[in-house]
Amino acid sequence: MNQAESEILPLDTSRILDASGALRKRVLTEALDHSVATHPERVAMDFLGREWTYAELGEAVERLAGGLANAGLGKGDRFGLCLPNTPYSVIVYYAVLRLGAIVVNLNPLYSEHELEFLIADSGAKIIAVPDLEALHSKVAAAHGRSALERILLCPMADVLPFWQSVGLRTLKRGDLARKRAGVTYLDYRRLAAHAPLAQQAEVAPDDIAVLQYTGGTTGRPKGAMLTHAGLAANAAQMMLHVGNERAMQERTLGVLPLFHVFGLTCVLNFGIDTASELVLLPRFVMKEVLATVKRKPPTQIFAVPTIYNAIGSLPDDQVPDLSMVRTSISGGAPLPLEVRTQYERRTGSPISEGYGLTEASPIITCNPLLGREPAKENSAGPAFPHTTIEIRDPETGECCKGPNERGEVCARGMQLMRGYWNRPDATETAFIDGALRTGDIGYLDEDGYLFLVDRIKDIILCSGYNVYPRIIEDAAYEHPAVKEAVAIGIPDDYRGEAPKLFIALHDGMSLTETELHAFLKDRLNPIEMPDAYEFRPELPKTLVGKLEKKELVAEERAKAAARKAEISA
Repeated sequence: MNQAESEILPLDTSRILDASGALRKRVLTEALDHSVATHPERVAMDFLGREWTYAELGEAVERLAGGLANAGLGKGDRFGLCLPNTPYSVIVYYAVLRLGAIVVNLNPLYSEHELEFLIADSGAKIIAVPDLEALHSKVAAAHGRSALERILLCPMADVLPFWQSVGLRTLKRGDLARKRAGVTYLDYRRLAAHAPLAQQAEVAPDDIAVLQYTGGTTGRPKGAMLTHAGLAANAAQMMLHVGNERAMQERTLGVLPLFHVFGLTCVLNFGIDTASELVLLPRFVMKEVLATVKRKPPTQIFAVPTIYNAIGSLPDDQVPDLSMVRTSISGGAPLPLEVRTQYERRTGSPISEGYGLTEASPIITCNPLLGREPAKENSAGPAFPHTTIEIRDPETGECCKGPNERGEVCARGMQLMRGYWNRPDATETAFIDGALRTGDIGYLDEDGYLFLVDRIKDIILCSGYNVYPRIIEDAAYEHPAVKEAVAIGIPDDYRGEAPKLFIALHDGMSLTETELHAFLKDRLNPIEMPDAYEFRPELPKTLVGKLEKKELVAEERAKAAARKAEISA
């Protein structure tokens, strides 16, 4: 029996449950305070080999919060985090929450246009970004065209291990951000040297903690208002799901982006709540992941199917030793059975598949972990602790009465969002009788396990990210040769789904795949870029003349099934 198996203790639920057994409403910073007080010398963060203890993390948060308060940041202000996984992602997050301000998570891969919209929609006054020109330039472009007042440049050389820090300061100085005239900047080092915050702002559990942007059938992003209580509840639900506490420190492989709600909850909020060591990686590069796993063997892995697929597909001599892992959870997109089977066979580490959505902070169901009730193939698992799953008729809204009846999956629980930021109409349609509508079709079996059948929405789930067909189509329509454009998701063994773009050209016009791809690269972010193109004289339409996606989706599914049958033959 290894150390990971021998030092498991019963979970102390007094922090997360009240006397009646219900979830306590908590403020997110309570988790940090508890871990700093009880485990000050434990390693809180490891970034490429450089470590911070919980005591050091706590002090960094308090000093930055004091500096930001002195700079005028206050309760209710929106503060953008446009950061890859770095220590700044953790420090700035908690410092902002200390002041009762609202974190706006921004994906650094977004295009300049996308970032500008989100900054304007949220009303973010300050944006934190690494002092790297590639990211800084996109944020700086929004200055003067939104509520953005100041940019907080986070000096990467200050958090890198020694030799990498020296390299960035000397050999790669050209990569550093070049400040723009007319843009106001905050000096991170000066803020971080400020006296610790004297007193935390009066923050209530039902206050908004995070604006997490998501989309819908229109593709227009909406900010889900996630409260302190909701996000803290989902972390507590994860604690109850895992069911044990370690005498040793948990070590979480932090490869999921913390700006994504899955990473935010499972890596950051849950990790800090359980005094785990967060081994942060700024991006998913297999060579770096393998070196990190060897250097710091994880006990917990939270990842999207593409990551499990990549690890499970490694040559035999490169498969990492994951014998210390006791918790592996997959989310963000459906986990193909083939991917799960191959990963478990190659690594000996079982995966538990979960399901959720941004509006639920995000987890609402998850299969049991190893040693409990068995997971069911192709199931998203039973309801998360203190969560209720309902199946409702999509037309009438009535609850389905028996097992195996298909309908729209709806959820109830403390983890649900308050609503959409400045979108009262969208908020109203997102709920039915107080339950959150997921937009997905599924059913519950006799044991209460959820099975997803189809999506109501046309969103493409690519590596755990929502890709909106309309954004791709609108970008294609900007080309003068394009008459019709339809984007759909096609099966992809690595990413779950990948965008495919169907095009019909105007008569007499010409356009090659290479030319179209180059045209779209300036208008879409890398995740949105189509993996495949198909030119047709005409695209299928409905009887009333609308472009018809269903026929194209059916064709692609048939092709995928035929390819799979050929491989199996």
